Amino acid sequence: MMKRNKNITTILIAILCNLNLFSQQVGHTTFTYTDASRNNRQITTEVYYPASSSGNNAPISAGVFPLVVCGHGFVMTWSAYENIWTALVPEGYIVAFPTTENGFSPVHSDFGLDLKFLVTEIQNIGAGPSVPNSSVGNTSAIMGHSMGGGSSFLAAANNNFTSTMISFAAANTNPSSITAATKVSVPTLLFSGANDCVTPPAQHQDIMYDSTSAAYKTQVYITGGGHCYFAENNLNCSFGEATCSPSPTITRLEQQNTMSDFMKMWLSYFLKGDCNKAQEFQDSLVASQRITYRQSQSIACPTAIVETNAQENNVSVFPNPTFGNITVQSKLEELWQIIIYDLEGRKVFGCDFKNKSTKEIIDISMLKKGTYFLKINTHNHKIVITH
Repeated sequence: MMKRNKNITTILIAILCNLNLFSQQVGHTTFTYTDASRNNRQITTEVYYPASSSGNNAPISAGVFPLVVCGHGFVMTWSAYENIWTALVPEGYIVAFPTTENGFSPVHSDFGLDLKFLVTEIQNIGAGPSVPNSSVGNTSAIMGHSMGGGSSFLAAANNNFTSTMISFAAANTNPSSITAATKVSVPTLLFSGANDCVTPPAQHQDIMYDSTSAAYKTQVYITGGGHCYFAENNLNCSFGEATCSPSPTITRLEQQNTMSDFMKMWLSYFLKGDCNKAQEFQDSLVASQRITYRQSQSIACPTAIVETNAQENNVSVFPNPTFGNITVQSKLEELWQIIIYDLEGRKVFGCDFKNKSTKEIIDISMLKKGTYFLKINTHNHKIVITH
């Protein structure tokens, strides 16, 4: 039996991720989408995005940005969630808020379908002239507050087109988001206010957490947090919360800061592939005195994989991000093998090269949209891998 040469180069590159490390201004546009599969349903959507200057219909900044679609609470409007778009857009995310189902008789199933539809539709066509589809990344999150949080479970059920979901004080919906949770397999982060009297965790989010099929799930209880403080001040939400007890024992700003810290770390990992943020998330869960939590398992980049600068090793991978094929090219060494891992460290693709070539074109269109790690082995040359 022939033995392979052990003296090989192993290079890790994060592909299909869209990293923007500079602070952005906030642009805004309004766009109406049409869902032909639901009798041409009109879904007017407020879209906030990174821009070189703030304002309505400002040109989007150069780059490719992950997408976040967020659902509002019962009789609340998108404008109550300024805290979310001002936290995420400057760090390089496109954040979209559908304005549908905002009356006193919302249809939860329609709202869930709106959230689900917008992910693929915005990625396919963008959001008008200000946000072309070429600026929208492959990775995405569905999230929402209260009714929107419950509807996020409806949207994420049996949905392989989104990368993760996040809920804030999620309410059980009709149809049941608790039942839908059994069909949610994407990484799931649930926020609960420990003093939430509108959707008490024991009656809502706790059961959703227990029900979800996600292998990676975390529930964060904000100590002293309430229901409405996940958003800005809203008369309808505040009125409902004033009729029950207990009341929040922290300020709105304190609750939002806690939420924002954990939300951004989670999204940085699952939408941008930032391994450092995964570790920060885990460390913060243990160290923070602002929360308690429970978790199915830790999030982290695969322990067997080491990050390196591919350019230093004369290997390039392009295009990145990609929507189909990638080209792997080595300037010095013949390529031997490629292995692709998802963020959970599972091998999702692999092949050996028999052509002894320095350039290979690989079809990865069968992979769902997301962030992956690409491990490349070349022949006969050993390079020290940098971290």
